[in-house]
Amino acid sequence: MDSLNNTIDKMMSNYFSKWSAILVAKRVEAVLSACLLLNISFSKAQTIPAGIWRAVLHVQGKQVPFLMEVDSRSEAPTSIVIRNGEERIQAEEITYLRDSLLISMPVFDSEIIAKLEGNMLKGFFRKNLPGNAIYRVSFEATHGKAHRFDENPAPPLGDISGKWETSFMALDGKTSPAIGIFQQNGNYLTGTFLTPTGDYRFLEGQVNGNQLHLSTFNGESILLFEGKISGDSIKGQMWSGIGGYKHWQAKRNPHARLPDPEKLTYLKEGYQRISFRFPNMEGKMVSIDDQRYVGKVVIVQLLGSWCPNCMDETAFLAPYYDAHKEKGLEIIGLAYERSANFEEARPRILKMMKRLGVNYQVLFAGSADKESANRTLPMLNAVLAYPTTIFIDKKGNVRKIHTGFSGPGTGHYYSTYVEEFDRFVKQLLNE
Repeated sequence: MDSLNNTIDKMMSNYFSKWSAILVAKRVEAVLSACLLLNISFSKAQTIPAGIWRAVLHVQGKQVPFLMEVDSRSEAPTSIVIRNGEERIQAEEITYLRDSLLISMPVFDSEIIAKLEGNMLKGFFRKNLPGNAIYRVSFEATHGKAHRFDENPAPPLGDISGKWETSFMALDGKTSPAIGIFQQNGNYLTGTFLTPTGDYRFLEGQVNGNQLHLSTFNGESILLFEGKISGDSIKGQMWSGIGGYKHWQAKRNPHARLPDPEKLTYLKEGYQRISFRFPNMEGKMVSIDDQRYVGKVVIVQLLGSWCPNCMDETAFLAPYYDAHKEKGLEIIGLAYERSANFEEARPRILKMMKRLGVNYQVLFAGSADKESANRTLPMLNAVLAYPTTIFIDKKGNVRKIHTGFSGPGTGHYYSTYVEEFDRFVKQLLNE
């Protein structure tokens, strides 16, 4: 049986290596097609002006603004930094094509392709989705502009800094709870929304009279929030990507709380352990029951390379693993992707691992569709969110399951989680 498994593993490895070459060829073909579409020439370059740019994505009839900085100390730009509040996303994989740029996002499988026209860049942002799915929105950026929303906003009628109990309502009438956290300094506004399954990360904008505006773009999520402030209440709207839309309302409440994230996902009655067997990035089947994980504290991370909250958690877990792996800690990532095909998902996962310095095993677990994901881990009540983190002790028993992740955009919620995570893991390691 071992001989048969080795033969199968070798065949899978050869197959995946061959398919990776095909994917690279297809990607090059796609880039060339995009260049032809924009009438881009590969001849003599023209310098893209360095400094601040005000960028806008056009979705659902709305403009979603963000700021970016171009570092162009040589003939071609060396990096482009996207800004969202305190967040800085540095894109260094840049193709300079005469008067145009192809900016590959550093973590997600997406890119901006734009042509220089005077002091503006014009083109589009697209996600490279599996199959024939199309995700493309108009993009433009103006050099030298540093305002995100209104350049001359009216004085704010109040200060909304603090915590707000929030409810989002979808078009089908379904509601979901959240907590708005805002920091206001004059007209300038930053913050985020926490939900039971994660947060909306770094939002930046302004208060203009009694109106608030917040936006973010990170290479995957495109979010725009608008609201009308009336004393201690806010009513507003949210646009997400090319089709997401919700109403929201909030009231000031310093004691607002969400459901306990450690009680949402749990083992079904009769189970104490989880079990799985999926391929790693070399195509080799890996199980949590392998000798490598026996007698170790194991953290199982349910994630997707398309998921911004998952990237926040991975950016925390990667260095934590490096610092504690010699002490008996193991981490296994289970990647649930937009494509159910390994050959399509693999390069996206590898890009994420390389960018974030992931040195633990990441396995391809299948489709991100919740029903499909539930079938891969039937001992759980449900896969409710990406990410979800499962803590396993040295005896192989599940000790805790945490749904969602409060990332660095949530301030002290993130700091508190990191402290509790470290305390609990060290407790398990010392048992």
